[in-house]
Amino acid sequence: MDYVVEIEVECPYCGEIFPSTADTSQGSHTTVEDCTVCCRPIELRIECEAGEVIAVESSRG
Repeated sequence: MDYVVEIEVECPYCGEIFPSTADTSQGSHTTVEDCTVCCRPIELRIECEAGEVIAVESSRG
């Protein structure tokens, strides 16, 4: 089973959508990732089960 799943992230600063990945082997978690367009930090709340992302919420980090 592949635990790394591709996700789309919407930047809460510039509004751009960019691809990223989520490691679902950790279960639901929060992480910080920089926007690939404006480079500002985004807090990502990832709700997932092994191999499947249920929801991704982004907010200003």
